[in-house]
Amino acid sequence: MVRSFFIHTFGCQMNVQDSEKMAALLADMGYKCADDPRRADLIIVNTCAIREKAEQKALSLLGRFQYLKKRNHRLIVGVSGCFAQKLGYSFLERMPHLDFVLGTQNIHKLPDVIAEVQENKSKVVKTELYDTLPAVRNVACPVDGKVTAFVTIMQGCNNFCTFCVVPYLRGREMSRPWRDIVDEVRFLVKHGVKEVTLLGQNVNSYGSDLGERETFVGLLKRICEVEGLERLRFTTSHPKDLSAELINCFGKLHPLCEHIHLPVQSGSNRILERMNRKYTREDYLDKVNRLRDVCPEIAISSDVIVGFPGETEKDFELTLDLMEKIKFDNLFSFKYSRREGTAAASLDDQVPEEAKSRRLSMLQKLQDSHTMERNKAWEGRVVEVLVEGTSKNDPKEVTGRTRQNKIVNFPGDAQLRGKLLNVRITEAFLHSLRGEII
Repeated sequence: MVRSFFIHTFGCQMNVQDSEKMAALLADMGYKCADDPRRADLIIVNTCAIREKAEQKALSLLGRFQYLKKRNHRLIVGVSGCFAQKLGYSFLERMPHLDFVLGTQNIHKLPDVIAEVQENKSKVVKTELYDTLPAVRNVACPVDGKVTAFVTIMQGCNNFCTFCVVPYLRGREMSRPWRDIVDEVRFLVKHGVKEVTLLGQNVNSYGSDLGERETFVGLLKRICEVEGLERLRFTTSHPKDLSAELINCFGKLHPLCEHIHLPVQSGSNRILERMNRKYTREDYLDKVNRLRDVCPEIAISSDVIVGFPGETEKDFELTLDLMEKIKFDNLFSFKYSRREGTAAASLDDQVPEEAKSRRLSMLQKLQDSHTMERNKAWEGRVVEVLVEGTSKNDPKEVTGRTRQNKIVNFPGDAQLRGKLLNVRITEAFLHSLRGEII
């Protein structure tokens, strides 16, 4: 009998890639992917612990799977990701129906964990942190027809921003050897991938731990030489490590797309200092200006946290002022979420929930106007679009992205997948563009 698995993923792109790696390991074990957890023999919830809301969603979903476990005693239910790393053994106490807990650096042990659960009927917890990167060595073959892929180049973080749990749950920065990364990119391109996104908590500090003179810029140049690679992206960048050399890569390395995600978090120097971000608003504005000087077509997206402890109305207004000066193409904005174990969690001057909600609403309304303005500027222009597949909303249309990472929908069929097409933008919306092939 063919066994089946179901994986639900919360959180960032790194979690998405971790789920893809687990799926590849399960496929090697003879498992098939199920589109419904009710039809699965194995369920994994890949969690995120960046914000409390993500943790609560994961707990709620895992709670619902308890009823499936009661109906099918052979069903295996496991949890992975940052929340699993955070709770460890206590996850089994909170959720007795769980069979295993798999931490952030133990993806490679999934086959052994499943075997132990099946053979010994025991519960397993693997949350060790390592001095090497065994979990990222497993290369996931792209799903048939998929033309984009993620490649992890490093794991962990050394920045210790006062609001962030990543250094505690993903460990310190560790970079992969550049040859392994380039080989993985070649493998993906050989299997039909046209666009690769490099992943890391802070990609532009890549190589600082390798003991050899390898930099992120050097890695980009090596990857851009891979024959058949059409597009290259990376995320996430820390503003303090955005060097002049890296800025100058935009517009010069052809596969490198004209888009950067550069989290600012706040427009107030006082709050940036409390966050331990190690740059000022002036530094950030200068780097944005240099990016646009080097590459006028570049799209810039960012992250902002509202309601960080001690944030006053004046601090918040400085964030809105920064947004007005830059006019981001897109912005991911969140209310500050108190994370146990971080430096900010112990601060006394927590901002009331009402103030957080009000500020977030104001900020998002302003960003919507900026996003619409930036999108409208593309109307009437011809852009290059990489077709990713058929539109979910209309089978007679296809969807893809511009080099600036903007979604474009236009008439077409599945045979266009993977093609780079010139498309004229006919109409702009808040979350996408509409176009026609020329």
